[in-house]
Amino acid sequence: MESVKQKKTRHPDWESLYEIAASQSGYFTKVQADRAGYSGPLLAKYMQKNRVVRVGWGIYRLVHFPPMEHEDLVLLWLRFDQQAVFSHETALSLHGLSDVLPSVNHVTLPESWRKRRLTIRGNLKLHYEDLPKTAVSWVGSVKATSPARTIEDCADANLSPELVNQAIEQGLDHGLFRRHDVVNALRYVSSFGLGEKA
Repeated sequence: MESVKQKKTRHPDWESLYEIAASQSGYFTKVQADRAGYSGPLLAKYMQKNRVVRVGWGIYRLVHFPPMEHEDLVLLWLRFDQQAVFSHETALSLHGLSDVLPSVNHVTLPESWRKRRLTIRGNLKLHYEDLPKTAVSWVGSVKATSPARTIEDCADANLSPELVNQAIEQGLDHGLFRRHDVVNALRYVSSFGLGEKA
């Protein structure tokens, strides 16, 4: 009972809220604000003082936080309760592999999300799979499939073989994975007469 009472009377901790937001390109959720001691009415006061702005349902941003790269992806990641893993061409772009220019944001969500009724806005393609931890890595403030997994996914999705081959070459050159990690992708590009045979 005492811990519940302490939680209700907890004082706002701006430093804690700022640390959370700083790790997420200036964004934070209502749940994260609650944990830092910021109730709904207190957040409303901060919005009136122009310190915080609401950018979506249950998502806020520190007004004076500098713009960051891939903010749009951070916002998507928070909208999906931090369960989203960027994959396919989106992850290829995040890892800086190939000259891909994704026209759609690819997001992989846990299999349990398949039954949810999600409203899809904008250029978004959802995939559902329970990814193993080894297939996921952090890229800045968001999670993405690992470089090897990304290339394998792109090959499975029949992305341009030239882009897949370029991604393989760049990943190998940078030591991001070994040839045996991308065997299926190597077979895919070799079927088009590209790269070396797997």
